Amino acid sequence: MKREDVKREDAERGDDSSRFTPHVSHLLKDVSRSFYLTLRVLPSRVRAPIGLAYLLARTTDTIADTELVAPEQRLEALRALRERIQGRGETPLDFGALAREQGVRAEALILENCEASLAVLRSLPAADAQLVREVLDTITSGQELDLRRFAGASVRSLVALRTDEEMDDYTYRVAGCVGEFWTKMCRAHLFPRAPVDDAFLLANGVRFGKGLQLVNILRDVAADLRNGRCYLPADRLASASLKPEDLLQPANEPRLRPLYQAYLDRAEAHLLAGWAYTNALPRRCVRVRLACAWPILIGRETLNRLRGGNALDPERRIKVSRREVRQLILRSVLLYPWPGAWERMVTGGKAVASPAVLA
Repeated sequence: MKREDVKREDAERGDDSSRFTPHVSHLLKDVSRSFYLTLRVLPSRVRAPIGLAYLLARTTDTIADTELVAPEQRLEALRALRERIQGRGETPLDFGALAREQGVRAEALILENCEASLAVLRSLPAADAQLVREVLDTITSGQELDLRRFAGASVRSLVALRTDEEMDDYTYRVAGCVGEFWTKMCRAHLFPRAPVDDAFLLANGVRFGKGLQLVNILRDVAADLRNGRCYLPADRLASASLKPEDLLQPANEPRLRPLYQAYLDRAEAHLLAGWAYTNALPRRCVRVRLACAWPILIGRETLNRLRGGNALDPERRIKVSRREVRQLILRSVLLYPWPGAWERMVTGGKAVASPAVLA
């Protein structure tokens, strides 16, 4: 990618970097270094609304995950923040008590600075603010559903999703909807008149988001179980003669492996749909294509590692190192000028497969 290409991309769209406020920038850098890198490469016109949406989603997620606070209190805090995000209330929010329960200082900070984040939302152009509100409405609905579903769950009282449909609904609410939001925001600001297939982009944007969330689910099976949560559907486990409680024993992993492998294949198929999405974007949108490529490359590397080892071992934590992330980023930048090499970076020259169907 040549420097003049990036300068031209910004020049064509105008410089709107003032909307990327220090408040959003500093908090994002603290709570998610990987997403912060993605955000920084985006063109300035979409950086603020996408960054703010992510920051507010992290705020709601932090509330939902504060396990030292009773689920009823977390639900009430989520509802209050949801009302403020949607512009249906003006009562100032004080999440000081929740902030004091955080073990990570950055997460305490996003709760303490919630009112400042809401002020940034009010400063966005109306169309951008509406898209942010829509995606946050869907995300918070998923978080509230999750809180109700797993209320009272523990390692001694596991609660599992019941069906594949529930898993698909969950991955859409917390991640698939982000693909729609991202697509609409970039379409409006970066290539409003480009001859692209909007239906294709929206459908594959959803799959892109679902794929990233499914990677997280499959990576965190053992950890989630010890929090009382089983995101692998009970009906699928039953078809393998397994109960959620059986997954607490790493020795049962060989019995789970065929089903687990099928979910790995599904996640990979979703990420390949995300890659098709990335390559359907106008080629001149260098920064957006790179921002899409990086989580796909990291996600596929994570999936490759999950295909070996014991998925039920709580001591096994799969994580792509910062050094490896830097190498993936550098490779993507170096290969971008050569379309064939760029596309093979993910597909390896193979045709993109349809999503895996679990029988």
